[in-house]
Amino acid sequence: MRESRPLKVAFVASEVYPYAKTGGLADVSGSLPAELSSLGNEVKVFMPKYNTFGELEHGLKYRWDIGEIPVRVAGRVVPVHVHTAMLPNNNPGEESNVEVYFVDCPQYFHRFRLYTNDADEDERFILFMKGVIEILQRLQWAPDIIHCNDWQTALIPLLLKDNYGWDRLFHNTATVFTIHNIAYQGRFPKSSFAKAEIREEYYLHGGIGEYQGGVNFLKTAIYTANVINTVSENYARELLTQEYGEGMHEYLSHRINDFYGILNGVDYNVWNPETDKYIPYNYSIDSLDDKKKNKEYLLEHFNLPADDKPLIGMISRMVDQKGFDIMAYVINDLMNLDVRWIVLGSGEKKYEDMFYYLAGKYRDRIAVYIGYNNELAHLIEAGADIFLMPSKFEPCGLNQIYSMKYGTVPVVRKTGGLADTVLDWNEYLSQGKEIGTGYSFLDYNGHALLHSVQRAIHDYYLKDVWRKIQINGMSKDYSWRRSAEKYVDLYKKALVNNSNT
Repeated sequence: MRESRPLKVAFVASEVYPYAKTGGLADVSGSLPAELSSLGNEVKVFMPKYNTFGELEHGLKYRWDIGEIPVRVAGRVVPVHVHTAMLPNNNPGEESNVEVYFVDCPQYFHRFRLYTNDADEDERFILFMKGVIEILQRLQWAPDIIHCNDWQTALIPLLLKDNYGWDRLFHNTATVFTIHNIAYQGRFPKSSFAKAEIREEYYLHGGIGEYQGGVNFLKTAIYTANVINTVSENYARELLTQEYGEGMHEYLSHRINDFYGILNGVDYNVWNPETDKYIPYNYSIDSLDDKKKNKEYLLEHFNLPADDKPLIGMISRMVDQKGFDIMAYVINDLMNLDVRWIVLGSGEKKYEDMFYYLAGKYRDRIAVYIGYNNELAHLIEAGADIFLMPSKFEPCGLNQIYSMKYGTVPVVRKTGGLADTVLDWNEYLSQGKEIGTGYSFLDYNGHALLHSVQRAIHDYYLKDVWRKIQINGMSKDYSWRRSAEKYVDLYKKALVNNSNT
């Protein structure tokens, strides 16, 4: 059978680590393709060539065999060139068997930012999507699956059926569309579809791309991809509701039989206390007492008292989505707790100012680093006792998974991927099960947040209980291998759906 052989997968994303990153999409795009390849599949990755990273730094090579490609966008022909490099493996210092194709067009991608509010933002990614298809044509490489990610790639399923429907190269190609954050949808005027040379019937009133008088790239993919998924099972359920669906819940409900949730994996070659190069003292589940040395180092680094009081860490964008609005509501109560805090992040000025004020007022309780520091992020994961993540919504989340691996007990809001990964200790203990890995709260308000933090602090002093929760979390496996195997199954479902159309 076709589905039993290794698959050819074209993985298309607007950002890929280590070349370009603004969020979790880049981490997925930098890890999942390599894991899919290790399972025996042939994978090629496609992304724009921004000027935010160096060609020499990452070993990019110009593809003279492909040469210049003319791509039609907004009624004119725009030249595109192609560079390639080998994607680094999940094992540091090694290359994978995955080739990355960079769509090079300085007119659209040399702007020192990945995403803009420029008037031609739609054209930038229309060119990218068409460029990917044109490259596949010139390679004469017929993928079994084109895996599209977020709105910047969302027109590819329709383009394959409409603009490129004449090319039998893609006759058996199925499409998978992954929603990483439904808040970003690619909403533009109707003229955007005309720029892509998509027929009017798709964007006039009632068309699959029409939305509130304009067009919506993400909605188009929901209706045209063979299979849709998002980055956790619980987030998939949430997206079917009006509260979380951002206007897309009804369209996803129409595709309910083709809509799935697959939890993102994490790279344990990077986030592992046994091998972490950024922490002064490595440790494991069998040498957990050495974690205290990292706590002492971290407290000393920030001139906080080195005692055995609980140390709470946060690494986050300081925005409402991450729960900073409800945190602000009870901030005085949180500061009056007999604990230490170390906070790393940046975002809205009102929250940055709040933490600057707190760091000045409570010098012996809280230290704040406004900005991002990768080494400090690792130190906080290793040195903190508790990790706070009270997000309003969280498609998958990674820091709660990192925290569990480091024996740092997460306190989270029960939403999205946080609900899928963090098992509340008290909830399961009431059922006679000692399987909890942290603490969670459902109601989105400051008092629920405060109560969960207080529960964690109480149990911190019950050393046997705390050690059990730490070990439960450290024993969990959220590696990319498990997620990649689920994606292969998803690809097979897409192939079946495509053969039935």
